[in-house]
Amino acid sequence: MRSRAKSKLRIVFIVLLLAMVSAYILFREGTLPVDKNSRESQIFVIKPGEGLNAIINNLNEHRLIRNRIVFFAIVYQTGIDKKIQAGDFRLSQSMNAFDLAKNLTHGTLDKWVTIPEGWRKEEIAERITKDFDISAVDFAQQAPEGRLFPDTYLIPKDATIDTIVAIFTNNFESKFAPLEEKRKKIGLTEDQTVTLASLVEREAKFDKDRQPIASILLRRMRNGMRLQIDATVQYALGYDSAQKRWWRELSIEELKTPSPYNTYVNDGLPPGPISNPGFASLEAVVNADESTPYLFYIHDKSGRTHYARNGDEHERNIQRYLR
Repeated sequence: MRSRAKSKLRIVFIVLLLAMVSAYILFREGTLPVDKNSRESQIFVIKPGEGLNAIINNLNEHRLIRNRIVFFAIVYQTGIDKKIQAGDFRLSQSMNAFDLAKNLTHGTLDKWVTIPEGWRKEEIAERITKDFDISAVDFAQQAPEGRLFPDTYLIPKDATIDTIVAIFTNNFESKFAPLEEKRKKIGLTEDQTVTLASLVEREAKFDKDRQPIASILLRRMRNGMRLQIDATVQYALGYDSAQKRWWRELSIEELKTPSPYNTYVNDGLPPGPISNPGFASLEAVVNADESTPYLFYIHDKSGRTHYARNGDEHERNIQRYLR
C-alpha cells in the first residue's frame, strides 16, 4: 500500500513539475519578440477609454505580441495596467513583451484632444495649451471662430498652431461639405450658416430643440426682427474674472452693451460666429423651416424650451416659467 502511495505521489510530483516547466516555457516564449530581426516599426493607436482587453487583442492582431495571456500577466505583474496612455506609439516586432508594455506608458507620438460643441476659440486655446507648448493668445488670434470643428483629435505632440488649426478646419470642411446643397437651397451663405449654427449651439439645451430654434431664428431674421440672444452679448463681453467663466450671467444693463455682436441692439446676425458649432447644429440650420408658427422661445429653470406664436403667448410663458 505504501509503495502504491509513493508511486502516486511521485506521479503527482512529476505532473506538477512538468506543468511548472511547461508554464515557465510558455511564459518565457510569450515574452520573446515576435521577430527579433525585424527592422520595421508600426504606429499603434490606443483610443481614449479603450479597455485593456481591447488593447491586448489589437496588439495580437497587429502581431506585436506572441501570447495574449502572457502579456496580460506581465502588465498586471508590473502594475503597468494603470499607467497605459491613450495615444499612438511606434512599436516593433523586435521588442520583447516587457519593453513593449513599458513603451505603452510613455513615448506617445500624439496627444488626444477633445473639443466640445459650443466653445469659443479662446476656450479651445486654453484646452490646447494643456498639452502643447503653444500660446493661448497666439492660437486665439490665428484661429477662425466657428470653423474649429468640435471632435476628438489625435494631434502630433510637436504640432504648431498652423498645424492644429488646419486639422480642425479641414475636419470642418469635410463635415460641412454634405450640407452644401441644402445650404444653397435655403438661401444662406456659408458664413451665415455657420454664424446661425453657432447661435443654435449656444441656445439649444437639448438635441430636440436645435431645429425648432434654428427655424425661429431664421424666420425672425427674414422678418427683420432682432434675434435677442443672450449668448451674443456674453460673447461680446468676453471673460468674466468675477464669475471665472466666458459665458456669464447677464444683467439687464449688460443686455444694452454696445457691440456689433449684441443682437438686442442690432438687427440681423452678428458679424461672425460666436462659438464653434457641431454637426447637429449645422444640420439644424440647413433643415430649418422658416414657415414655423413660432416666433419666440424661452428656457425654464430646468432647461426645457417653451415656444410662442406671438408676443402675448411669449409674455404668458415668461410669467409662467420665469417669474
